[in-house]
Amino acid sequence: MRAPIRAVTLDLDGLDADAVEASCFAVGAYSVVLTDRRDDAILEPKPGEIRLWPATRLQALFPADAVTEDTLVALTASIGCSRTALQVEEIADRVWEREWLKDFKPLRFGTNLWICPSHATVDAQDAIVVALDPGLAFGTGTHPTTRLCLEFLDQRHAGGRLVAGGQATSTRVVDYGCGSGVLAIAALKLWPQAHALVHDIDPQALTATHDNALDNGVVDRIETFAAAATLASRVTAQGEADLVLANILSGPLCELAPILGQLLAPGGELVLAGLLDEQADEVITAYAPMLALQRWRSLDGWSCLVGRKAQ
Repeated sequence: MRAPIRAVTLDLDGLDADAVEASCFAVGAYSVVLTDRRDDAILEPKPGEIRLWPATRLQALFPADAVTEDTLVALTASIGCSRTALQVEEIADRVWEREWLKDFKPLRFGTNLWICPSHATVDAQDAIVVALDPGLAFGTGTHPTTRLCLEFLDQRHAGGRLVAGGQATSTRVVDYGCGSGVLAIAALKLWPQAHALVHDIDPQALTATHDNALDNGVVDRIETFAAAATLASRVTAQGEADLVLANILSGPLCELAPILGQLLAPGGELVLAGLLDEQADEVITAYAPMLALQRWRSLDGWSCLVGRKAQ
């Protein structure tokens, strides 16, 4: 059995996270984790930007023999908090780099589409599986907005081919704001003839998308673009998309209306998510000059809008 370790927990309450983290490492912490203690939402950060929750909790793991009363007093002096602010508990050591994955289990979206972590398997008949571990980029299927998009893709797949106009040898998909790439990869698994073009302003997301596409055997059918203009040029050269997915936020969705509309082929479908139910009308209005969006489904206060461009 491994030696026990001790966890020291502190609610930051206005303390500087970087300074507290540095103080913990200075007195021998193995690792430091920041979590949300109130389930507050955080808007997607810009590249290189780190945003914390309004109520952030820090937990540092130490070797058990390193957490003495003298160590805790020195830590509070360095941090600038009272000794009573620190909660200390002894816990059994585990393989921490994998421990956080234990509660992430295969998830089914609709009838046949599954998201499955690397430590699990899916045995369901006719399952179409996207292999995906949670990472730094947004999109594992646990958030209602991602779930709505995945369930739409599964339902659309059950209805037949995803081709905007007439007969086609391939299907073109654009995932705008791809995060982990889960939506584009799911589309590629559902439609083996499809090719996806994805864009995100976060380089970390593009790296995650590439790695996840590699794990799912679809890396040769997906292109990543750091610049939206480059993606638009490629779409112009290859032909507009049969399906455009954008799971972002309502404000950016409204601003992007002209761009996303131009990426979509006549007869193609636009799927928008990342907006609250009360924001749907504003987004619908923003796209009205190009196509009529409908409320496809709502889940836990979040809406998914779908519309087809006129041929």
